Amino acid sequence: MVKVNDNYLKLPGSYLFSTIGKKVNAYMAANPDKKVIRLGIGDVTQPLSPTVISALHGAVDEMADAKTFRGYAPELGYEFLRNAIADNDYKARGCQIEADEIFVSDGAKCDTGNIQEIFALDNRIAVCDPVYPVYVDTNVMAGRTGTYDADTGNWSDVIYMPCTAENNFAPELPKEVPDLIYLCFPNNPTGSTINKAQLQDWVDYANKNGSVIIYDAAYEAYISEDDVPHTVYECEGARTCAIELRSFSKNAGFTGVRLGFTVVPKELKAGDVALHALWARRHGTKYNGAPYIIQRAGEAVYSEAGKKETKALVSYYMKNAAYILDGLKSAGFSVSGGVNAPYIWLKAPNNMTSWEFFDYLLENANVVGTPGSGFGPSGETFFRLTAFGSYENTVEAVDRIKKLSV
Repeated sequence: MVKVNDNYLKLPGSYLFSTIGKKVNAYMAANPDKKVIRLGIGDVTQPLSPTVISALHGAVDEMADAKTFRGYAPELGYEFLRNAIADNDYKARGCQIEADEIFVSDGAKCDTGNIQEIFALDNRIAVCDPVYPVYVDTNVMAGRTGTYDADTGNWSDVIYMPCTAENNFAPELPKEVPDLIYLCFPNNPTGSTINKAQLQDWVDYANKNGSVIIYDAAYEAYISEDDVPHTVYECEGARTCAIELRSFSKNAGFTGVRLGFTVVPKELKAGDVALHALWARRHGTKYNGAPYIIQRAGEAVYSEAGKKETKALVSYYMKNAAYILDGLKSAGFSVSGGVNAPYIWLKAPNNMTSWEFFDYLLENANVVGTPGSGFGPSGETFFRLTAFGSYENTVEAVDRIKKLSV
C-alpha cells in the first residue's frame, strides 16, 4: 500500500493565510452588506508600471514571430536579466556578485522552501520568532524539525531566536550554534531592521561556526534609513557563508506575475562541497525557468524609467505605512515597523490574544489583519497590518480602528 510523507501530518492546522481566508470568507458570506478591507496578506494592489507593461507587450510580440520566439529558458535565467541584477542590485552597491551566481526563479517563496533540499536532514535550523511561516513549515515537511509542542508552539529541533519589544524585534546571536540560520530584513512580520554592524556580527558568527545564513531580502526596496544594509553581501565575508533570496513581488508589484532570484556565491561551501553546484543541479533538474516574457519584464524594472516607476510604487505603499503607523500611535496603540518595511506590528489591546483581536477587528471594524501567533510563539498578543492596500482603503481602515473603544 502506498505511504504518505508522515512529516506533512505533523503540520499543525492549515497554512496561516488559508485559515485567515476561510474566516474572512465565512464572515463576508454572513454579512454581505459589510465592506471588508483587507490589510492582512502581503499582496500588492497597484497596477504594473508602464515600462513593465511595455516590456511585456514587446516580449509577447516576439513570441508571435518564429524569428524571435523563445522556448525553454536557460537554467540560471536569461543573461540579460542576470546581468541587470548583478549590475544594479550588487555591483552598484560595491558587492562583487557575478551573473552566473544568480539563479532566476518564479519567486522568493518557492526558493525559500526549496533551498533546504540541498542540506542534510540532521542540520539544525535557527529562525527568528516571530517568523515567516514558510521557513519552518518547509523544514517540517522535510523532517528536520523534530516534534511539535502544542502548548508552547515550538518544534523540538528548531532553535528559536525571540524577537521582542525588549530587543527591538531583532534576534540575538544564538548560544546553541545552528547549521542553517534564516534571517529576513527588513523583517516580515515585524518590520524591524538591523544596521550593517549588527549584520556583520551575524556574518562573522556564521563564518566562525561553519553555519550558512539564508538571507531573505525580499523587502530591501523599502529601506529608507542609511545604515540599514540592502544585501548581506555588503558585509565582509558574506560570500563564504550566505545565500540571498530576492523577489520582484513587493518592489515592482509582481505578486501575480511571479519572478525572483537566489544568489549562491561560488566560494560558499559545506566542507569541500560547493553549494553553488548543488543548487545548480537542483535548479536544472526540478525547474524549467521563469517565462521569457516575465524575465523581459524583470529587465525593464532596471531601466532608468523602470527604476523611477518602481521607486514611486514603493513610495505609494510607504505613504500607506506612515498613515497606519501615525494613526495607530495617535489612537494609543503600541506599534513598530512601517519605516523601512511595508508592515506595521502592533500590540493587541486589553490583553487580547492575537486571534481574539483578529475576530474583534473583523467584526467591529470590518478590517482584516494577521494574528501574530501565526508567525510563532513570540508573536502571540501581537498583530500585523500591511501597507499594500489602496491609499483610500488604508485611510478608511485606520479611521475605523481609531473609532473603536479598545
